[in-house]
Parts: sequence; structure tokens; C-alpha cells
Amino acid sequence: MEAYSLISYKGLVVSCQALEDEPLHGSHHMAVMAKAAKQAGAVGIRAGGLEDIRAIKEAVGLPLIGLVKIRHENSEVYITPTLEDALAVHAAGADIVAIDGTGRPRPDGRSLADTIAGLKRAGAAVMADIATFEEGVLAAERGADYVSTTLCGYTRETAGTPLPNLGLLERLTAVLTIPVVAEGGICQPEQAAEALRLGAAFVVVGAAITRPQWIAARYVEAMQGAVAGGSAGAEE
Repeated sequence: MEAYSLISYKGLVVSCQALEDEPLHGSHHMAVMAKAAKQAGAVGIRAGGLEDIRAIKEAVGLPLIGLVKIRHENSEVYITPTLEDALAVHAAGADIVAIDGTGRPRPDGRSLADTIAGLKRAGAAVMADIATFEEGVLAAERGADYVSTTLCGYTRETAGTPLPNLGLLERLTAVLTIPVVAEGGICQPEQAAEALRLGAAFVVVGAAITRPQWIAARYVEAMQGAVAGGSAGAEE
């Protein structure tokens, strides 16, 4: 199967991930979350961690973008940082392996091109998570099957960038022939729809759907602001 046909175009991919300190951490919870996403009409799942990948793959019959997040002292790369990690993600059942596509030094000393080539030899489709236009173009040239805007705002060079950066998406779709994926900071349905209009192959949404503590906190913050504003008005 061609890598480009793994996930239905113009659909929603839900990122089902929970950090260790979050209430929904655990493969059982993530598998249930993936089932809910499927029922809602999602065309794919993005999942982190080998256990979660296996559990979600067994629970739902949707294409799965897999990754691991591992911090190393000698590198800023943490999304599937080494070729060994990437091959393990592929072996766990991921249809597409997401890797850091920024070109920053990797913990295992391999280049981005070498990492992509190693995955291709194993028969894996590769998604390069990038932060800038130049990184997206380079990742495509190095053989990535997909380029995703995932890391914009999360690297030293792009810190503070307002998200979602749909301008970056639009620039990439204008020049790349491989699918460009919109991910990062999309928290409103209208933003996801606009990403499709700008040429995104599909849209990945995570926190706005699958992190209830973050969703609830937005309500709490807005309500506290309203209460504070009302109190100030009453004192005038």
C-alpha cells in the first residue's frame, strides 16, 4: 500500500496521548479514548508509547500514527529520537512512524536522512514532525512520506509562535508534493476546517479533544475572569 493512502484525506486524526502525571494515563484509557474518536468519525489515531500503540491497534481498526517521547541529556530531540526507537514503534503496529524532522542533532548521532532511510528499509511509512518551513522542505527531500507542523512553537527557534500556525501550513502545501499535515494548537473546529481549506491532507487534534483537565481548565479560567470582572464592576 502506498504510504499516501494510509489515512483518508481531509479527515480528522485524534491524538490519544496522556502524560504520566495525567489522570487518563494508561493504555486502557487511551484505547477507550480511541474508540470514542472512531465513533465520532475520526479517520486515524496518533498515539505515543509502545503499550498504547498496541492497545489502540487492537481496540480500533483505524490507521495509527505512532511515536515515543524520550528525553536525552545530549539532545533536544524527544519525539521518537533514535532509529532504534522508531523501529520499535513500527514493530508495535504503527502504520506511520512519527519522528522529529527538525534536523537537530539526534541522540544516536544519525542524520535525519539516515533515520528515514532506516525506517524505509523496514517497510515503515514516515511522518516528519517539523517546526519551520525550511525543515519541512528538507524532510520531504530526505524521503519523509508526510510532513506535519507538530513542533512549531516547541523548538528554541519557534518558541512563542502563535498557534495554530496555519501560515506555515499554507506555505508548505504550496511547494510540497507529499501530504502536509496540520497539527499543533488546533483547539476550535473552525481552525481544523480552515486547515483543510489551506491544503492540509488531514488534521491532527489532541488536547482539545482528549485532555479533559486542559478542557476543564479553560472553562474555569474564563469563569474566574468573569467573576473577577463582575466584582471589579460592583466596587466602582
